[in-house]
Amino acid sequence: MSRKDSHPLPWHMDVSPGSGGLPPRSWYAGSDALRMSLNGQWRIRLSPTATAEDASFAGSGFDASGWETVAVPGHWVLQGVGGAPAYTNVVYPFPVDPPHVPTENPTGDHLRTFDLPDGWLAGGDVVLRFDGVESAARVWLNGEELGDFKGSRLPHEFAVGGIVRAEGNVLAVRVHQWSCGSYLEDQDQWWLPGIFRDVTLLHRPQGAPRDFFVHAGYDHRAGAGTLRVECDGAGGRVIVPELGVDVATGEAVTVPVEPWTAETPRLYDGELVTPGERIPLRIGFRTVVVEDGLVQVNGRRVLFRGVNRHEFHPETGRAVDAETMRRDLVLMKRHPINAVRTSHYPPHPAFLDLCDEIGLWVIDECDLETHGFVDLEWRNNPVDDERWTPALLDRAARMVERDKNHASVIIWSLGNECGSGRGLTAMADWIKGRDPDRLVHYEGDLSCKDVDLYSRMYPTHAEVELIGKRSEDPWGDPELDARRRAMPFIMCEYGHAMGNGPGGLSEYQRLFERYERCQGGFVWEWIDHGLAHPAHGFAYGGDFGEELHDGNFVCDGLLFPDRTPSPGLIEYKKVIEPVRIEAGTSAGTVRIGNGYDFARLDHVEFVWSHEVDGEVRGSGPLTVPDVAPGAHAEVPLPGDGAGVWTVRALLAEDTAWAERGHVVAWGQVEVDAAVPAAAAVRRCPETAEGVITLGAGVFDARSGALVRIGGVPVEGLRLDVWRAPTDNDNGAAWQPDERYGLRWRELGLHRMRHRIDTVEVDGDSLTVRTWVAPAGVDLGLRTEYRWTADGERLGLTVSVAPEGDWRVPLPRLGVRFGLPAAYGGARWFGGGPGEAYPDTRAASVLGRWEMPVDAMQTPYVRPQENGARADVRWAELTDGGGAGLRAEGTAPFWFTARRWTSEQLDAAEHLPDLVAGETVWVNLDHAMQGIGSQSCGPGVLPRYRLDAAAAQFSFLFSAVE
Repeated sequence: MSRKDSHPLPWHMDVSPGSGGLPPRSWYAGSDALRMSLNGQWRIRLSPTATAEDASFAGSGFDASGWETVAVPGHWVLQGVGGAPAYTNVVYPFPVDPPHVPTENPTGDHLRTFDLPDGWLAGGDVVLRFDGVESAARVWLNGEELGDFKGSRLPHEFAVGGIVRAEGNVLAVRVHQWSCGSYLEDQDQWWLPGIFRDVTLLHRPQGAPRDFFVHAGYDHRAGAGTLRVECDGAGGRVIVPELGVDVATGEAVTVPVEPWTAETPRLYDGELVTPGERIPLRIGFRTVVVEDGLVQVNGRRVLFRGVNRHEFHPETGRAVDAETMRRDLVLMKRHPINAVRTSHYPPHPAFLDLCDEIGLWVIDECDLETHGFVDLEWRNNPVDDERWTPALLDRAARMVERDKNHASVIIWSLGNECGSGRGLTAMADWIKGRDPDRLVHYEGDLSCKDVDLYSRMYPTHAEVELIGKRSEDPWGDPELDARRRAMPFIMCEYGHAMGNGPGGLSEYQRLFERYERCQGGFVWEWIDHGLAHPAHGFAYGGDFGEELHDGNFVCDGLLFPDRTPSPGLIEYKKVIEPVRIEAGTSAGTVRIGNGYDFARLDHVEFVWSHEVDGEVRGSGPLTVPDVAPGAHAEVPLPGDGAGVWTVRALLAEDTAWAERGHVVAWGQVEVDAAVPAAAAVRRCPETAEGVITLGAGVFDARSGALVRIGGVPVEGLRLDVWRAPTDNDNGAAWQPDERYGLRWRELGLHRMRHRIDTVEVDGDSLTVRTWVAPAGVDLGLRTEYRWTADGERLGLTVSVAPEGDWRVPLPRLGVRFGLPAAYGGARWFGGGPGEAYPDTRAASVLGRWEMPVDAMQTPYVRPQENGARADVRWAELTDGGGAGLRAEGTAPFWFTARRWTSEQLDAAEHLPDLVAGETVWVNLDHAMQGIGSQSCGPGVLPRYRLDAAAAQFSFLFSAVE
């Protein structure tokens, strides 16, 4: 606490975790004991301050008919009751003076009345449970105060058996938006107050257990599982019929079992039978250890293909229903993510049930982050102040006790971005004492003194390689440094998925596969947190009038807010696919590699197809041997003809997350790719009445500008180097790499000027020489357009020579032109169906594609460069009747088409700002700058940087009839 307090603090600023509650215990979905949901419509009265101490509303007979109503679970700021969401990444939205919070503290008094069904008061006790309230709550039942609590994303229970009655119960809850607990909950997300998880009444019969702990280890050498269930407060038996198990609680039994893994989530149905309650169990046998410097589960190294997941829904915020949770997990498995870090708090407990069932490794993270102290050089950081340690231990205990019976949870995480301190050590010590069979994680202390594995955020590829070799730079105490070097390594955050990107995922994955110490990572993050907004479509920081905010940094997910997969998720799927299909070492073969940690390939079937210029010439099943994990096989293709050979691995049977035929992985081999012939010199330019005619092309004689190809009008064809900067182009201020988006704008690449130097008709060609440069500087691009024709086709060769001191790469290098709005249909042969850039092209499938120009746009919440297609050989823009313009490249090129210019795209702040014009703007690019991950990670790798250099490229244009 930064100041000495001369008077007692109110309860919501008292650093103790709370009062009146029961000890934490495990969560389970149901049993034969009665339970009653108190979710639904509650009455609410919102006050602007936290000064009111009047509790009269909590008593019987209080008239709340004039109050508004709010849905529970829910957030009042999303239901029109008052206040507004606010987004900050690091900074606290109130003065940093722990444990104090402002008097201006929105406070919601909640009321719910209920009657008990028959049988509740026949014996035993009754427990009132809250699964999540932000940020602090004080609770009354029938006018009697039960207590108070903090720890927004953690459960809290109260014994109410002596207070609850058969009819006319009045449950009252006072919720403060801010409390001292807010200092421990500075996660990168919206601040959203309210009762946002379930409220439940639980009958606890006499003879029911207070708690239980399922221990289910697996010996991979013997193929046996050992089961022991600790039961607190009642004796009983553990029954697992499938295994023939019927033993007393506390007694261990070893039997042959199939182990649980994220790939093979084998669960055994059992039951804990006590005198007062029968509790269903879903038991997964597995053992997790660090051995030989590696995280091993069931005796094998695991590779985490993970994501960070906040709980989020665009309409209900952190109140996420079970259907949405399952939808998330199904999408993960289909893409094929195998691990989740619950950033940065334990999820709704039902989510972990689904992880057990569907199969994902889980890092369960405590509800703890104090990131806002970083700019204060961590002064007064609660995790290094012993007065806060009870609150930290309470949070650790509530997480571990609630989630300890989940097979999917293999790692506990102390929290996120809290600096370092004694409180974290106390948490780690308590967790290891309570549950020594799982690992402990924390990224924020490079000494790694409290943890079992080395974790980092956003290291460069070069640093990951050094870490993989265990030759990273030394840090800190030599003994701790040596201990850290012996640890396995994960990236708890990498691949920042903000806007267009992330780039460089393939290169990270190759490092994970090359160095066994590098056991994968967790992309930041799963979903864009764009809140539904009537004017903006989806809102981000600042759209609700926040005084302090971090803009669209809250939109950094692999899913758009409506849970549509972004190109980033499609790319990630390809990068991490567990079956690798690539060209074999000899002609006419493919190499099939099994990248699973545990599963063989008997659950997939393989098919092939052969295409020439996008037309299928043959297809059929491909026989592949059953390849063991980590092994590979060379398989002959059923032919060797020119074209594109595609091999796909498909699910052979239905699963809990996809039907038979779902594409697990794919690979392509291109044989003898055809290159279009250059335009033969057959036609000569003709000048008359102010125009130059060259084959099908018509040019303005004065400027040399192309105005028509056949019957298709063409506007403004010229060199283009600009793109609307992506979030990764703009970068983050704390990143060491250059922020090219800002450098481009400073240089003026968004307002290039085009000077015509000469227009020359020379025999069989028309040549236009120009100088393309930004205002205010003495550098530019000497550019020549040379046009030729062979009758049907119009040839263009563009030669570019940079002059001056170019110290920044170019965004793109190609030509841009406009066509009338009617030409809104696109066809092409090249990469598709979605967008791709130099370092995000792994998922680009070579083939023939067709879609409206409108469908080629990627709806990033903050508009930015998008929609390029890679490896294009030819592209057509057509009207409704199929007529239009065709462009071929003498080498593969990048193709983009949209109904607004890059400048209009750059100016837009939200998707509704983009209004279709009367022109379809087309980019045909010789080269593109990569994307990188610099919105929070490393910039573009050198091989993907488009440095200004002399270049020449050619296209062939023709009219489509």
